[in-house]
Amino acid sequence: MKAGTRGEASTEVRASPSELYDAVSDVRRMGEWSPECQRCEWIDGAVGPTVGARFKGSNRRGVVHWSTTPRVVVADMEREFAFVTGHRGRDMTKWTYRFDPVVGGTNVAESFEMLRDMPWYYCIADRYLMGIKDRRADLVSNMEATLQRLRAATEDPDGLH
Repeated sequence: MKAGTRGEASTEVRASPSELYDAVSDVRRMGEWSPECQRCEWIDGAVGPTVGARFKGSNRRGVVHWSTTPRVVVADMEREFAFVTGHRGRDMTKWTYRFDPVVGGTNVAESFEMLRDMPWYYCIADRYLMGIKDRRADLVSNMEATLQRLRAATEDPDGLH
């Protein structure tokens, strides 16, 4: 994928912006919703979502495992949570969650933006190790799945329905 490539998914959830912000910004829960991210943990002494805080994300797709060390770039309670992943010391992808109140709940949107071109060897790994032909479409599909899982967890946190 080239710099400037973007993708977005959104859904309405019967939960408040603050409930959704709290769920998403607690990165330790990301493994509950994401198809690729298995778990996250705060690092470098960080204990929560503040600008500059870093966390380690452990990801898996088929037989391929990798980790990232994202940095929080936006922590705007009830409105937006965003972080960037990097490669070789440079920001590569920005991930953003936005929370907009609507009647009966919140419209939550997840998006990504490529801040620089994906290295060629990432593209090779995507296609030949993970079987992904269109990474942008795949990421949008994953974001849709993430948001559906987030919705299920926040609308029915006790699993009663």
